[in-house]
Amino acid sequence: MRVIALIALLSLAAPARDLSEVLRSVEQRYNRAATLEVHFEQRYLAQGAGRRTTESGELALRKPGRMRWSYAAPAGKVFVSDGKVLWFYSPEENRAERSRMKDTEDFRAPLAFLLGKLDFKRDFGNFELKDTGADSTIVALPKSDKLPYTRVEFTVTPQNVIRRLLVQGTDATVMEFLFSNERLNAPVNDAIFRYTPPKGAEIMEAEQ
Repeated sequence: MRVIALIALLSLAAPARDLSEVLRSVEQRYNRAATLEVHFEQRYLAQGAGRRTTESGELALRKPGRMRWSYAAPAGKVFVSDGKVLWFYSPEENRAERSRMKDTEDFRAPLAFLLGKLDFKRDFGNFELKDTGADSTIVALPKSDKLPYTRVEFTVTPQNVIRRLLVQGTDATVMEFLFSNERLNAPVNDAIFRYTPPKGAEIMEAEQ
């Protein structure tokens, strides 16, 4: 009887998802959104040195290309863009760095694609789909070797929510983001994407 019950349960299990269907469904979910708010946990591993850091906070995105990472740990750290200019502020150093959005190689900048025109097959050349429990993980390799990363993994739920993003850099560093409490199309005040450095902060241009 136990064997029969097990066979019955396996027959009811959800079939493995098709890669093309997953890519299309995730694209549709995020391309149709105007804004996104989500809690993030960011993990960074520097290969060789073995240095590992974990940070967290709230992320807000709005089309086209506007984003704000507000860190609770470490408190006061900010990464914000109005779509053209990008600011990174470190309270520990009391330093604000300014750069053009299109010039940045920071791993967080590509996340603005969640509210841009998400097109997996335009940006990546090879894919692999893995079942990871109830979720699915897309392993994607970029088409261009000029990008600052060599491998990206997207873990998505059956509802096509991106809950994990892993980016492997050309220097073998690994940046992992875990997302939770996602809110699509929630009201987002445009003022949060405009940034003025704190009084007395050192201001640097990225080229420096």
